[in-house]
Amino acid sequence: MKINKDRLLDRLFQIGEICETNNGGSNRQAFTPGDVQARETLVAWAAKLGGVAECDSMGNLFIHFNRRETAALPILVGSHLDTQPTGGKYDGVYGVIAGLEVIESIYEQNIVLEHPLVLAVWANEEGARFRPAMMGSGVFSGKLSQTEMYQSQDQQGMTYYEALVDSGQLGARPAQVFPLLAALEVHIEQGPILDATSIPIGVVTGIQGIHWFEVTVKGETTHAGPTPMSMRKDAVRSTTQIIQQLYQLVDAEDDQARLTIGQLRAYPGSVNTLPSHLRFSVDIRHPDEDKLQQLVDGIQAKLQSPEPGIEIAVNHLWHSPVIKFNDKCIQAIQKATEICELPSITMVSGAGHDSAYLAQVIPTAMIFIPCHLGISHNEAEYAHPDHLEAGAQVLLQTIINLSTAANKDSL
Repeated sequence: MKINKDRLLDRLFQIGEICETNNGGSNRQAFTPGDVQARETLVAWAAKLGGVAECDSMGNLFIHFNRRETAALPILVGSHLDTQPTGGKYDGVYGVIAGLEVIESIYEQNIVLEHPLVLAVWANEEGARFRPAMMGSGVFSGKLSQTEMYQSQDQQGMTYYEALVDSGQLGARPAQVFPLLAALEVHIEQGPILDATSIPIGVVTGIQGIHWFEVTVKGETTHAGPTPMSMRKDAVRSTTQIIQQLYQLVDAEDDQARLTIGQLRAYPGSVNTLPSHLRFSVDIRHPDEDKLQQLVDGIQAKLQSPEPGIEIAVNHLWHSPVIKFNDKCIQAIQKATEICELPSITMVSGAGHDSAYLAQVIPTAMIFIPCHLGISHNEAEYAHPDHLEAGAQVLLQTIINLSTAANKDSL
């Protein structure tokens, strides 16, 4: 029971060529022509195996594979095809292509499973074009409002709903959970642990909690020359001090805390004009929900004490809670690594994934493989072919384990 490594790599290469960037990465943001082309390519491959594709009302793509009539619940595999503006060729895409490869290998080798399979492509996982991230799976799981998500706008002012219609990805099926036995996602780690330890498989037990904030610091715009430093209401100076305080707050916590200031913009953005306001993002993460909340409380306290003449507005954009994956799904993955004779470790994901939402409504777990130096969300992102093969092989064996075990005991 082996997957076809060459076919897996060839399909990854073909998807990677769609909207390839100058530095060898990918730019296929949600519902752009490149994202649609990648979806259509996948659907064409799946159709040769009898896969039947449909989109739901959030643009999530599901491809159903049923070799025979059965009342057994399906097992869902998949990830996403959208990327960051300067993303890599493996983040998300690998999980989709590995899922298809596993399904084709099952068909070719006449492996009989009690449970049918569904391949999923989740919409706007990255949150690069529309915020927040993981929109498709968030609405599917009932944790985000479709009405609100439809109104999210990209930088050109196009709404999510308009992009859905314009791209032809708006489906008739409601975006809501349907009966499933389990959901599995294989993914590059996006961190350095597996690569540094030369371990090919991470058995993921859960996902860090995440909060996103947008902070606006308002001062007073004025000419760069005439106004003395002591008389300015300088939003830039206040912002730098605030950010430094946030870093100090997180540095005082344990090493599992993460703070990222991913966006920082000054308005109006002229060289010789003091900005009227600055806007920056805050991404805060921790695998313990109580400690995460303590960090959030500390951050909000720091943001409520501006200097005289400075105003601060805080917009809480998104919260993804700490997630613990299903024990039996984890055990099925661990057993798969033993059968495949692949070394593994258990670990918590530092990055958010669609599986975070799915785990709240479906028995779910993830498989990690190393990525070089832990680099991701970067055109230099790379995963070794042997590790890509190993992850898909473990996914195949996990599906077999779950399908066998499910007949005897419910997840």
